[in-house]
Amino acid sequence: MTKFDPQKHHRRSIRLKRYDYSQEGAYYVTIVTWRREFLFGDIVNQEMMLSPYGEIAQKWWEEIPVHFLNVETGAFVIMPNHVHGIIYILDERRGTVPVPEEHGENSISQNDETVGVILGGETPPLRKPTIGQIIAYFKYQSTKEMNTVDNTGTVTKFWQRNYYEHIIRNEKDLQNKTDYVEANPRLWGEDEENPLNN
Repeated sequence: MTKFDPQKHHRRSIRLKRYDYSQEGAYYVTIVTWRREFLFGDIVNQEMMLSPYGEIAQKWWEEIPVHFLNVETGAFVIMPNHVHGIIYILDERRGTVPVPEEHGENSISQNDETVGVILGGETPPLRKPTIGQIIAYFKYQSTKEMNTVDNTGTVTKFWQRNYYEHIIRNEKDLQNKTDYVEANPRLWGEDEENPLNN
């Protein structure tokens, strides 16, 4: 058995030290499938054709702003073995939305944690989610539903443990990332996540 060496075996954080990942701003994220497996469909004539797993990933990405009241989503694309998307964390909560049933009729949840109870028609103070909590919610909910597709009763991993994030600094950066996301299916032949390029 190999002796644990903290210099070799610790997981390096790819997050910026001392950066508040719940603060207002735009974030570009890439989330890759487990072992880079092609789970979400195929590129046909430079267009992505979603598999049932891809449709589930699409559904839960679209649920992010419903679940997190101060979050909006921007450009998003599902590729055969990864997704790219832009997430906006806002300073203020949007209007009221239906509360997910799984947490009870009077609770608001973020990242599967109950953060407040509605009393007398008032909503609790907003606890801002971090990018990590938003991604964790997306991965958890999509994995849970994907595991019901085959009805085997076994739990399968669908996502790599971590994710890549880039803090968008300005309008030019936002436009560049948006253009890249929207063009991604056409660029699949050059994509670093495409194993045919390795």
